Amino acid sequence: MRSIKLNLIGFIRPMSFISLMGCLWLITACTRVSIPTEYTQVDSLPKIYPDYVDVTIPVNIAPLTFMIDAPVDAMVANYTMLAGSPSKAPSPMLTTSPCEAPSLSEWRQLLTATQGSDLLVEVFAQRGGKWIRYQPFTIHVSPDSIDPYISYRLISPSFVAYEVLTINQRCLENYDESVIYDNTLCSENSQGQCINCHNYQQYNPGRMQFHARQKDGGTVIVYDGQIKKVNMRNDSILSAGVYPAWHPWLPFIVYSTDKTTQSFHTTDPNKIEVYDSESDLITYNLETDEVCNLENDTTEYEVFPCWAPDGKTLYYCSAHLDRQDSTISKELETLRRVQELKYNIYRKSFNPETFAFGPRELVFDAAALDKSAVLPRVSPDGRFLLFTIGTFGYFHIWHHDADLWMLDLTASASSVSSGEPMKALNSPDTESYHSWSSNGRWVIFSSRRDDGSFTRPFIAHIDEEGNASRPFELPMSRPDAHRLSMKSYNVPEFMRGPVTITPQTFADILKGDPVNVRYAGHK
Repeated sequence: MRSIKLNLIGFIRPMSFISLMGCLWLITACTRVSIPTEYTQVDSLPKIYPDYVDVTIPVNIAPLTFMIDAPVDAMVANYTMLAGSPSKAPSPMLTTSPCEAPSLSEWRQLLTATQGSDLLVEVFAQRGGKWIRYQPFTIHVSPDSIDPYISYRLISPSFVAYEVLTINQRCLENYDESVIYDNTLCSENSQGQCINCHNYQQYNPGRMQFHARQKDGGTVIVYDGQIKKVNMRNDSILSAGVYPAWHPWLPFIVYSTDKTTQSFHTTDPNKIEVYDSESDLITYNLETDEVCNLENDTTEYEVFPCWAPDGKTLYYCSAHLDRQDSTISKELETLRRVQELKYNIYRKSFNPETFAFGPRELVFDAAALDKSAVLPRVSPDGRFLLFTIGTFGYFHIWHHDADLWMLDLTASASSVSSGEPMKALNSPDTESYHSWSSNGRWVIFSSRRDDGSFTRPFIAHIDEEGNASRPFELPMSRPDAHRLSMKSYNVPEFMRGPVTITPQTFADILKGDPVNVRYAGHK
């Protein structure tokens, strides 16, 4: 088969970094060039940021942009594809400065031609007028597509200005990003607000919810064109709903209810500890606005509900803690004993016709490993359970030892021995906040592997047997965008399309009167 080649070159000022666009650059800034014919071959791979060496990408992903992470004067990249060719092969191009936007049409042409095979990437760099050629690397183009959108909360590390945060959505097929809701639309000076916990029913942006805390607080629920703010507080439940789990098709959501506290450390490398002094599970019926207690044992700390895709099993996490000192508050006692909190994963059967739940069943005994397992997420085929493991507690996004683990739910054993760390996904730093694509072939998760401080989204391919590819960082229009941003990505969720409701519409709903829930007993 005829090979396809794409050559890219860029010149910049000495001692700065060079951007490499993984596709054709804007023709208005480019002229034809050729691959260097005189160069010194080196034995090492190029050090690039983001690191896209030997990754697997979806056929419909946005163009990969990266830069040589070292001082160079110029560089050329050459892509060779051996899996067919488009009708018109790309031509070499030259630019005198890095281009902001690659050509989407040319990039899509390249990936379509290469799906199921590899791109071979050669990188040349010029220093002091002399060229070197690095060892080439590959990028595998999977024919498995990815959902076109994700959403996430963008939050700054400054806790004195936590109101300055947004829930954003991003098209994965290009670089388009927009705000779903801006926290400042209802915040006024000292009367702040906090938004969190965006969630969707089966990846449907037309069926979504998020919480607003403090000023104009409530849970905003969108359901087939109808929008309402719900006041879920009731004297018969612990708190308003916190972490949500939509049933796959019923107008029915399970929440954890939590009395949550933050502690700030001066010497601990984890910086912050987020913990619950109490937590339960409740159900909420969107049609009747009724809430029920589902699990409310005072010695159990239930959190992070999650539905199996068949709608007949609810997974969640729970830690056991008996009170030992009645002379102090439960909050203070929990803080002192927070490292004793070891969360296990449980499940309860559910009848979609009667809305009846069965007794709880232990699925993964993390405490037996002296670990704590949280954030269970079931693959769309119902086979795999992906979760986060840490040493203690449940807010692993702040724990540097947090790793992703996988459990095969079809295996004969449902014990600690059947769960395994996802070595291909994990790094020496935090991995957490993960979700599955709708076809089950991709996962996205938040990681602090870049700098240990900010969580950024990483995507990896998962095959039918649960094997993961090397993850890649969310592509941006300029490769250093994440380094320049002082915000973390929290809770990346896949979506089948964008949310079309405007931020101002959401603000108007939040400023209005809420629908109050009615307590309907214990499930």
